[in-house]
Amino acid sequence: TKEEMCGVPHHLIDVLDPHEAFNVYTFKTMVDEALKGIYERGCVPILTGGTGFYIQAVLKDIDFTENDENTALREELETLAKEKGAEFLHDMLKECDPESAEAIHANNVKRVIRALEYFKETGEKISDHNEKEGAKTSVYNSAYFVLNDDRDKLYRRIEERVDKMVNDGLVNEVKALKEMDLDRSYVSMQGLGYKEILDYLDGQISLDEAVEIIKRDTRHFAKRQLTWFRRESDVIWLNKPEFDYDEEKILEYVLKVCRDKQMI
Repeated sequence: TKEEMCGVPHHLIDVLDPHEAFNVYTFKTMVDEALKGIYERGCVPILTGGTGFYIQAVLKDIDFTENDENTALREELETLAKEKGAEFLHDMLKECDPESAEAIHANNVKRVIRALEYFKETGEKISDHNEKEGAKTSVYNSAYFVLNDDRDKLYRRIEERVDKMVNDGLVNEVKALKEMDLDRSYVSMQGLGYKEILDYLDGQISLDEAVEIIKRDTRHFAKRQLTWFRRESDVIWLNKPEFDYDEEKILEYVLKVCRDKQMI
């Protein structure tokens, strides 16, 4: 909300129509533009969020060359997904790139198709390509903090957050989006919470079941996030119990690290 922003300029919030496609390439392009303006104004950008791959893409200036030339292959794979299902496509990926299949959920059809496209066009596994790109070092003078907590407390907060989302009108939000002819084929409807509420609105599951699935899948997502961050060599862990849950102490430590790195 505007109140939560406390007068600090925030970027990339409410910048897309829900009908628009979105991916890491678009994200990085928009972030690069925002960073340019922030640096020109003499400020230090703070990149926040939980998607490690997107953070890595910005920090290491990973090259995502969008290939829109071979639309026939993409359309062929999209048709296969519609006719034979997401699992069929995911099994195809398992055969040519088991590492990517392990990392990409079968329901994330867009990413599965991208990985299959990359393999068919280059003969190289996209997991190998991503590993090489991920081995790059940061092109910025940056500090990469990961805020962490005890697993039980983390999971309890996730469950409380989901309950708050529902109480704050998640069902009505998804209902309004559905009335705009948005279904689960749109990227905007594939986020945690949206597809489960769609199932509820379509009469496939009860609201209680939808809420429990959102909680379960968000816990799994948090676990995968932490696994990703542990693989990143430059992460600075901020374990909240070590700071006695004192946010002032955490902020003080963050500022000290930034000053030591001559970032501020």
